[in-house]
Parts: sequence; C-alpha cells; structure tokens
Amino acid sequence: MSLKPVPDSATIPRSIISSNPANGDVIGEAPFFSLEEARESLDRAKTAQKLWASQSLDDRITVLRRFQHILTERAAEVCELISKENGKPLQEAMVTEVLPVIDLTAYFAKRAKKILADKTIGMHLLKHRRSFIQYRPRGVMLVISPWNYPLTIPAGAIVMGLLAGNAVIQKPASLTPLIALKMRELMDEAGLDRDLFQVVTTSGSIASQMIEMGVDYVNFTGSTEVGRQVAMLCGRLMIPSSMELGGKDPVIVRADADLDYTAGAITWGGLCNAGQTCASVERVYAHESIYDELVAKVTERVQALRVGDPQLGEMDMGPMVDENQLRIVEHQVKDALANGAKALTGGKRIDGPGNFFEPTVLVDVTEDMEVIRDETFGPVIPIMKVRSDEEAIERANHSIYGLTASIFTRDRQRGREIAQRLEAGTVMVNEVLLTHGLPETPWQGVKLSGTGKVHSDQGLVDLCYPYHINEENLIHPPASPFWHPYSDKMYRALLGGVKVLFGRKLAQRVRGVSQIIGGLLH
Repeated sequence: MSLKPVPDSATIPRSIISSNPANGDVIGEAPFFSLEEARESLDRAKTAQKLWASQSLDDRITVLRRFQHILTERAAEVCELISKENGKPLQEAMVTEVLPVIDLTAYFAKRAKKILADKTIGMHLLKHRRSFIQYRPRGVMLVISPWNYPLTIPAGAIVMGLLAGNAVIQKPASLTPLIALKMRELMDEAGLDRDLFQVVTTSGSIASQMIEMGVDYVNFTGSTEVGRQVAMLCGRLMIPSSMELGGKDPVIVRADADLDYTAGAITWGGLCNAGQTCASVERVYAHESIYDELVAKVTERVQALRVGDPQLGEMDMGPMVDENQLRIVEHQVKDALANGAKALTGGKRIDGPGNFFEPTVLVDVTEDMEVIRDETFGPVIPIMKVRSDEEAIERANHSIYGLTASIFTRDRQRGREIAQRLEAGTVMVNEVLLTHGLPETPWQGVKLSGTGKVHSDQGLVDLCYPYHINEENLIHPPASPFWHPYSDKMYRALLGGVKVLFGRKLAQRVRGVSQIIGGLLH
C-alpha cells in the first residue's frame, strides 16, 4: 500500500489482472475502483451497517453460520483458486487458509453471545450504585489485507467484524484479488446484504483516501514501513486500528530437544508458503552440542522437498507470489554468501517460468547480515550456533521485531522460563506457526511487529466500542455527601470515613468512627 496522491482519472486502469505466480498465466481480472466508486461503497456500507447493528446477535450469527457451511461445502473449489492465484499446494491451502476460517467462524458463532454480553462491574465502595459495560459496534471497518494469506488473514477480521455488528470493506492486495471476490461470493450466497461486506479492488493510495473519508476502524496487515504510515494516518484522525506487521521470528533449540521433531518443525515453519509468512522461522539458534546434528537433519529434510507448480502434481512448496519480493530474497542470500555464509542446499532462483526460489539452508551467518537483521519473507532458514540458553535468549531478543518465537526442549519448566523472557507477542514451546490458526488465542506483535490484536475473545471485543453505564442499585438517598453545599460538618465526617475504610490499625479505624459521629452531630 502506498500513501501517495491519488492518480489522475485518466491514468486509472480499468481492471486488475491476476496471474498464476507459478507460470505467469492470466487467471482472471477484477474491476479497478475509482476514488468516487470507493466513496460510494463506503456510503452504502454506512447505511447498511445501521440496520445490521439493530438486528439481534442471533440473526447475525445465523448468516455467518450459513457462510461457514457454504465454505465447508465448497472447500475444494476455494483451495483450487488459492493454489492458482497464491501458489500454495492444495493441502497447504486447506490447512493454512480454508480450515482456519471455517473453525474461526464456528468458534465465534458459538461464543459471540457470551463474549459480547454486558459485563457487570462490581462496586467496591458505592454499593448503592452499579456499573456495566455494553459493547456496541464501531461502524464501518476497513480491512487492508496482504497477498501471502489472502483468505485466512482478512477473513478473521471480516467474520468477527460482522458478528460484532459492523459493516466491512476489504481492500485486498492487487496480486490476489480473486480470492477476496470469492469470499464476497460466498457471503452473498449466505444471504448477507451485499452492502455489509464489500470488496474494493483498488490501489493503496485510494485505500488511504478511504481512511480519510470516515471509516471507523482499520485492520491492516502488511509491511512495517507501510504500517507505520497507516498508523500515523489513523492516529491523526483518531481512528482505532490494529496493525499486524513484519517479523523476524527466532527459534531456540536446547541441547535436550527431540531433534527429529525439531528438524521437521523448523523445515515446515521456515518453508511453509515458500517462507512468505510473517511468523515463519527466520533465525535458528541451536546449542553447540547438537548444532551439527540438527543442521544435517534440517538440510536432509529441505533437500527432499518437492518444489514446483502445484497444478502439475503433488508439491511441498510452490512459487513466491511477488517477483519484487523474490528479488529481495535473492539479494539477501547473495549478500550473506558474499560475506562468508554457506548455503548447504539451495541459495538461488530456479531457472524457468514462475517465481521459484530454491529452499535454502544457510550456516556461518552473522547478526550483522541482512538475512538475519531484516525480514526475509522467502524460503530461507539460517541456523546459528550458541553456547548457552542465555546467549540464545539475548540473540533472539536482539531484533526490532517481536511477533512470534519458539523454543524446543524436553524440559517443559525450562521452556516456560525461557518463553517468559522472550520479547514476542506469542511464544510457542515445541511448535511453530500454529497459533494464528487458533481463534481463541490472540495474534499480536510487540516492538515493530505491530499494535493491537486480532482473534481471541478480546479481539472480538476490540471491534466494539465499550460503553460504560452507571446506575442506581438501591433506592437513591435524599442527597449525596459529595454535593453542594460544602460544610465543615461533612468534611469532618468524610475524614473519619477515610480512616474507617483505609486506616492501617484498628485504633485508627475506631477513631474514625468517632470522628464521623462527632462531625455529623457537631
């Protein structure tokens, strides 16, 4: 996304062409929304949202349940489209895209009434009154979504936003518009008002203009650089937002780890979606006593992977989606090799059609190399040797990012102790990647990995405004001790009351009672 000025209407294209990253073939196109068309979409969403918010939560749940069932029935069709437009193998499309959306929808459809129910606040002092929080929808959400997980990342925000009573406009990445339009098609089939969920396929610059048109919440997933610009724009306009940005996620492998299991996790965590995952394994810190064995096991697994066009047969890794991102990965690997690193397997682009880069294992890498310092977003696994847990923790935390981290160990207690010292929004012990697919857990970053959270019960609550209501609990008194007119009598009584309630010793509290009586009778 760019925050540059909107181009002149004469230069706006009529459509966005979608191509298969495995071979370059055109697979379809999406309309290109002009600024005025985007404005009209927002106006329609605002009108539709008012009616949607006035409906019961049960009615909203019914519609989203239908969407869940339709996606389940058409899962193979959706996986096929994801594989073509995004390059994932079919099984990966199912496991990382379609299944999590089905599960998330089922989870929140079942629990939304409990999560969004009014929350009572117990009064510790003024017992004659009571308070509660009521959750009301924010209004119109703008979901700016990426190309690496074009269904599961935006769908979580869309489903949760709709359940909360909001209207949602999705601005998908221009590399994967057809998947967003397929989501819209499934919502249409479920009977959702077409104005409540709209897909605006347009440029990033027009998306930024939409923020200024008056949306009520922004959910952004993308690079840290662009996310900072979006966050600044939201901050200036006082629009609440969540930002899921970059990552440089570390894995710590202790000497007691199950190395076969760990090697499998590292390989999948580093190369799932061709490494185009904000939470992918990008830095491995292995204890020196098991370093050589772990490197050998990971390298063997990586060399056995089948890489190619998923449409041509069973593959373990498909192409990279973005040609420009492939060049960044190519540069980072070349820079590392030029400065002393070694590629035990892979290390270069694959000749032929499509955006393919060899799955790569790097050793002899150092902290000052770009491949360790900057987000890679490609199929590269750097493995480094450490002497102790302390060194591993220090090096893992030495990053501007803090999205996820992982620890592999047979000692659960030690694993938890290390987890509590790592600077990441999520830390997993003996696992990688999975928690984005768990709807009940928060997905959040620290440092430059983002602000706010998605998923989880709190994530659903965050898509609402919390309104606080305070009311009388008993028959109201004739007057309040806090009101005018002020008097010395009431002042003395209040002094005594403070001693009764908060005094450290019994004698002090007894004196307070006397002071209350004396003040009132004075």
